[in-house]
Amino acid sequence: MLLCVGNFFGSTSETEWAEYRTGAKKAPIPTYVLGANDQETVSYFPDISGCELAENITYLGRRGLYSGTSGLQIAYLSGTETQDELAPAYSFSAKDVAELKTSLLSTPNFKGVDILLTSPWPRDVGTFANSAGEIDTKKCGSKLVSDLAASLKPRYHFAALEKAYYERLPYRNHTVLRETPQHVSRFIALADVGNTSKKKYLYAFSIVPMSLMDPAELVKQPQDVTENPYRKSRKEAQKTKAPLYAEEEPACQFFFDLNKHQGKKRPSDEKERGNSQPKQAKKPSQPTGPCWFCLASPEVEKHLVVSIGTHCYLALAKGGLLPDHVLILPIGHYQSVVDLSSEVVEEVTKYKSALKEFFRSKGKRYVLFERNYRSQHLQLQVIPVPLDHCTSEDIKESFIVQAQEQQIELLEIPEHSDITQVAQPGTPYFYVELDTGEKLFHRIRGRFPLHFGREVLASEALLALPQRADWRRCAAERAEEAAQARDFRRDFQPFDFALRA
Repeated sequence: MLLCVGNFFGSTSETEWAEYRTGAKKAPIPTYVLGANDQETVSYFPDISGCELAENITYLGRRGLYSGTSGLQIAYLSGTETQDELAPAYSFSAKDVAELKTSLLSTPNFKGVDILLTSPWPRDVGTFANSAGEIDTKKCGSKLVSDLAASLKPRYHFAALEKAYYERLPYRNHTVLRETPQHVSRFIALADVGNTSKKKYLYAFSIVPMSLMDPAELVKQPQDVTENPYRKSRKEAQKTKAPLYAEEEPACQFFFDLNKHQGKKRPSDEKERGNSQPKQAKKPSQPTGPCWFCLASPEVEKHLVVSIGTHCYLALAKGGLLPDHVLILPIGHYQSVVDLSSEVVEEVTKYKSALKEFFRSKGKRYVLFERNYRSQHLQLQVIPVPLDHCTSEDIKESFIVQAQEQQIELLEIPEHSDITQVAQPGTPYFYVELDTGEKLFHRIRGRFPLHFGREVLASEALLALPQRADWRRCAAERAEEAAQARDFRRDFQPFDFALRA
């Protein structure tokens, strides 16, 4: 079987095609093609709903599902995207995509399709992925095709029209920790046949239909799998369509309770059994040796301290990535966020809010990260990034892409959940939080690069300060550190809730 995407009649002469149409020439294997992408080639497709164009050459039709005798399912969408409600013969509209989705998603026990054929690339397909070269996947392609691919979950998605070959890393079709595992999708774009640059225009592969596969084998996740590139655009689309006070369906998989009481802790077993005695507050542990961050310790470099609350304090980072790189630190000795007592968590949250407001007043957004690995006292690193440098989505993508390059599985924590729901005390982990509330988490099971968080933020994609990725190379004289702390303390004063206590 040969499947063709893009412009099937792109360089075909009338004389050459007449030989196939009359039977003088014959395609050697069954060939299935998509329809016209422009007005000039519409005449080659006499029946818009699909037909045999010549022996062994079949036009699939405008949109639909082709089911092979083996059980292989191939979804297809012909043409290019149009905003017009009445699409011309060489285009598809939002209505076409909606009808195709409805017809397939209404199938009982629908899990996805084996193959999806479109001529345009899906918009944003390169998000979280390997580079597509000269093609800017945030600007080219079709948003409607992205939506279709996100809904139909094809195991293979083939497209063309950008005159480039691009094989994207496989991506997930489920949200980790929130949904049961599903199969991955692979996107392959092909170049023009016979192109002078010798870019790949043919992709040979064998595939077992999804319906015949062992379920466990089907959902196996390859090591280089990435997050779903269409998740953000779908979230935005849903926000514009959803009613303001829509109530979500309960989702109670794994150890999250994402029901309508979102953001609240589930009642403990004792409480459910009628035992209403309050839980004992967690007490800070005692350090096993000298601690550089317990505020009462003589080792603390107090000239870096810029704010002191009841349970936490702020200090400039020694060898900071930037002059306003700060740490949120518990006054008592706690190893990680998951070890904190409720009153310390409350004050950490206050400092986050104050820093968000402070940095936004200076045209910046903060990125917070914690490495609970080879450390004994909690340090929440808070680093500001100018708003005009990049978006929150750019920051998140940089962390995920650079994690993938180092075989680090960085997962997104579901909305309305927090790190205490995915990590137990004593668990080594790396954690990132944006000031939008989005969170990424990695469970450390072996070695982990100690400067990973700084390296991502210092990279050319974000702050472009690669020479400052290691704090030991950023040492300053004590007088300079003290001056920077005074400046920060003065500027932060209007936002410092600890001064109003």
